[in-house]
Amino acid sequence: MSPTQPELPYLELLARGAAAGEYEQPVLRARADGASDTEVAALARARDLALTVRAEHEGLRRRETELSALFETAHDLAGLRDLDAVLHAIVHRARSLLGTDVAYLSMNNPASGQTYMRVTEGSVAARFQQLRLGMGEGLGGLVAQTARPYATDSYFDDPRFRHMEHIDTAVGDEGLVAILGVPLTLGSEVIGVLYAADRRPRVFEREEIALLGSFAAHAAVAIESADLLARTRAAVAGLEAAKETMERASDVHDRLTELVLRGGGVEDVADALAEVLDGKVEFTAAESVPVRAEGHAVRHGDAWVAPVAAGGECLGALMLHGHPDLDPLDQRTLERAAMVTSLLLLARRSAGEAEQRVRGELLDDLLDAPGREPRLLRERAARLGAELDTAHVVLAARADLTDPAGRQRLVDAAGHLASVRHGLAAARDGGVVLLVPAGGSASNAAAQAARHLGAAVHAPVTVGASAPVPAPAGEPAAVAVAYAEAVRCLDAMLALGREGEGAAAEDFGFLGLLLGETRDVEGFVRRTIGAVADYDTRRGTELVHTLEAYFAAGMSPVRTKDVLHVHVNTVAQRLERVAALLGPDWQSPARVLEIQLALRLLRLAG
Repeated sequence: MSPTQPELPYLELLARGAAAGEYEQPVLRARADGASDTEVAALARARDLALTVRAEHEGLRRRETELSALFETAHDLAGLRDLDAVLHAIVHRARSLLGTDVAYLSMNNPASGQTYMRVTEGSVAARFQQLRLGMGEGLGGLVAQTARPYATDSYFDDPRFRHMEHIDTAVGDEGLVAILGVPLTLGSEVIGVLYAADRRPRVFEREEIALLGSFAAHAAVAIESADLLARTRAAVAGLEAAKETMERASDVHDRLTELVLRGGGVEDVADALAEVLDGKVEFTAAESVPVRAEGHAVRHGDAWVAPVAAGGECLGALMLHGHPDLDPLDQRTLERAAMVTSLLLLARRSAGEAEQRVRGELLDDLLDAPGREPRLLRERAARLGAELDTAHVVLAARADLTDPAGRQRLVDAAGHLASVRHGLAAARDGGVVLLVPAGGSASNAAAQAARHLGAAVHAPVTVGASAPVPAPAGEPAAVAVAYAEAVRCLDAMLALGREGEGAAAEDFGFLGLLLGETRDVEGFVRRTIGAVADYDTRRGTELVHTLEAYFAAGMSPVRTKDVLHVHVNTVAQRLERVAALLGPDWQSPARVLEIQLALRLLRLAG
């Protein structure tokens, strides 16, 4: 390298796009080779200039990428005509551009003076998805009121916004921390707000705010175009709707669309259809459909049957009663309602499967990868509404289901039960495993789960429970240990012919000492003869000693009185007291075995 050309090595680094750390090497080599201070200083100046050029080049390249993304987004939005499709595309693109956990869009309602949530992506909280904000309330209300973007890296700690209880509660339900909101403006009018948000602290850089603001400008134009087109279509449809029959068909369409948009269910579709067609409509499950038809409503007896199907799978049918004759338009209305019903059922199934899959993956990690970071486990659980820092019970459930559909019903039922109980569930070892908050005895939890799952799959489901796990997030390895205990209880119940029941180790008497992971000897003794021992402690009696002598004498009161050196009536009185404390069946073979074992363990424990 010529001392008069210190820039040469840096030109080579710039040409091949080297990492920033490599720019220090020429200076270091020069010093190592004994270069003069002047040469080293020249190299350092060349290095600084090269790094400046590199930074400006990176900035231009990043800006080019952002502009390209904006161009593609504007092109995509321009091709959409349906307003809902446009809104969903905007939110999806905003989340993708900024790489956030959640993106959402609210629309302003000038009549009510509020901005209300219209579309969300990545959201899991129902209360958040239905949120309404007054102008000036919260971050979104402030953006809608001032037509200026606002960003916060910690929403709840930010005093710039007017915090309202219902808004903060909804944001808390969603777990949002960092939020960026930019206005959707048409001229001087703000029509809504576009948001990008993370569930962890994040500082939104100036470039990111500008990027989302530019995207919002394109989005506002796309919304206006879609809205104008929708209104034009509605006007044309109104001109064409001259006949009463067409008006009724439009009414049905509007009702079904409204039901879908507000998250209505199958029963709501049946009720709306019954009102329009002036008849009785009911939804019938797939196994009860009286006749099969391919996509068309057919007459069956005095009823019309419209299949509810998707992808060749029969999900059920809508049955219309009270209409022996049905004109083609009403028949088409019934078929359209059946199609909407299939979409609702598929949406419900997809949402349930997605949540069930996420819950199952978290539980699998707890069982198979106990070395996971507790903080990450807590964050994942919080998104699902689960709290892993409280006592939980592991339930292992199994049923004799040979068909795949039956096994899937068991998995679905377990997922639903876990969701209701704010727990987790997963398919495992030919059955299912649940991790649910303790909330009482493990025995009761197992029995309730057996009843619930059995009713869902229409077959006996056997459930074994573990002893409570104090805090699964703090000790993930304890979950796998508890699962092994639950499986031992499950296997023991099946071996004892107790199919279709639920139980924990504590229900097995002395066998529970073998099944339980903790070998709770003290608990077994207390459950078995604790009442007698406590009575001796309070009254200064010798009932425990009398029981030991009674069993040592072959359960003969006469021989027992010789061992104790008391009158036989005294022995009888003491045994009557024991019966009152332990129950009248205390001398049954099974109870006798457990009582003798408890006495021996009590003696060994001192």
